Amino acid sequence: MIRAYSLSETFSEEGFNLYREMRRKGITPDPLSFSFVTKCCVKGSSSVLEGLQVHARVLRDGHRSDSRLLTTVMDFYSSFKRFDDACKVFDEMSHRDTIAWNVLISCYIRNGRTGDALVVFDMMESGHSGSQPDDVTCLLVLQACSNLGALEFGERVRRYIQEHGYGHLRNLCNALIAMYSRCGCVGKAYQLFTGMPNRDVVSWTAMISGLASHGHGREAIDAFREMLRMGVAPDEQTFTGVLSACSHSGLVDEGWMFFDHMSKEFGILPNIHHFGCMVDLLGRVGLLDQAYQLILSMSFSPDPTMWRTLLGACRIHGHVALGERVIEHLIELKAQEAGDYVLLLNIYSSVGNWEKVIEVRKWMKEKGIQTTPGCSTMEVKGEVHEFVVDDLSHPRKKEIYEMLDEIGKQLKIAGYVAEVTSELHNSGAEEKANRLSYHSEKLAMAFGILATPPGTTIRVAKNLRTCVDCHNFAKMLSGVYNREIIIRDRNRFHCFREGQCSCNDYW
Repeated sequence: MIRAYSLSETFSEEGFNLYREMRRKGITPDPLSFSFVTKCCVKGSSSVLEGLQVHARVLRDGHRSDSRLLTTVMDFYSSFKRFDDACKVFDEMSHRDTIAWNVLISCYIRNGRTGDALVVFDMMESGHSGSQPDDVTCLLVLQACSNLGALEFGERVRRYIQEHGYGHLRNLCNALIAMYSRCGCVGKAYQLFTGMPNRDVVSWTAMISGLASHGHGREAIDAFREMLRMGVAPDEQTFTGVLSACSHSGLVDEGWMFFDHMSKEFGILPNIHHFGCMVDLLGRVGLLDQAYQLILSMSFSPDPTMWRTLLGACRIHGHVALGERVIEHLIELKAQEAGDYVLLLNIYSSVGNWEKVIEVRKWMKEKGIQTTPGCSTMEVKGEVHEFVVDDLSHPRKKEIYEMLDEIGKQLKIAGYVAEVTSELHNSGAEEKANRLSYHSEKLAMAFGILATPPGTTIRVAKNLRTCVDCHNFAKMLSGVYNREIIIRDRNRFHCFREGQCSCNDYW
């Protein structure tokens, strides 16, 4: 019965109540009982205390050597973001099988320590862990590679998959398509996709979404139509991909058509993600009031992401009044974040309203609202390098800054001028330009020029939206140095080639 409750999404908390009743009746739980009740605690929204009680009883009843049970306890701690506790359980395990190592990798990914997940794969593959990676390990590590933009490591995982006979597994092929797309190699993703003998809706959706995120809207729509011709029924995620393709490519008429056909032809009611794509599409072409009215017309409450999408459009088009209204909605939801106020500051600074900039900055300081530091990562020879603004931690920092200064001189000769509106302090133009000079993605690009042969594609992943100045910098750099530069920011991919960007300067 406890196992049955552990499989339920709705009644999982009843499993813990049954466990307590079992103990009251004097029946001693065995490792399976503990494992299933722990899974109930993982699914329960307010079951941290119950899970701690179960773990204490596991230790008290002498099950310290049961690796499968302790792996479930690890998963419990990981699910509730108690990273240190999960690692402590792992360290105390007397025997660690592949499942335990997989849970550790999952724990690293859930807690934002994605690079450490790659280190664990290294240990497992080298034989130092005592356990070999299996198909689940590969699936998790491909997710980590996608998050980091670690293409070379992802290629290594693909070779491991092929060498160990996992190449026929469709879920791994789907994960590889997503990995290549997320690492800026949509061509390789498409090549793998076309070679798959059995493609399901997940395969098609991954390919459509990959094309969409790279700005290939027409190609994504063609893939969707081919999917229908092949008799594969789309699901909600497929339509999110198709509408995203319309959004990234500014295809308003096509977007409305697919949005309408969802329910009428396929019986899929638009969810919040589909509305969000439409808001983004309308915002992209400057129809901000129409986007706002669409949000208000929804039968369910908009989430913070949707309001932030509209706020981003207000930043692009300089719509001050609507931007202020969107912030009010976020405050009502008690969901405002530092990034929202940065967008509002961008709107004010773009129209030169420095009084409002100072006012918002003061208010943020009083409320203790701190911005998330920008962080960019890039992979060179299988090693992931991380940069933050004004970074001094990299072992080759002196060479990187010298290279960045040299790049700056070359770009100025070619006509590059710093976009000082990206700097939100009311200071002189020269001081603003200096502040912008050492953003994390610029440091990453300089390192890419320094550390890779001429003609090598530079791939950078950033945790935040890239600023206008860094975007202009990358465009100019791609032309002057004849490099393809692919930056994946929080919103989308930017593929810079010969002084142009795939996003057409909207993001």
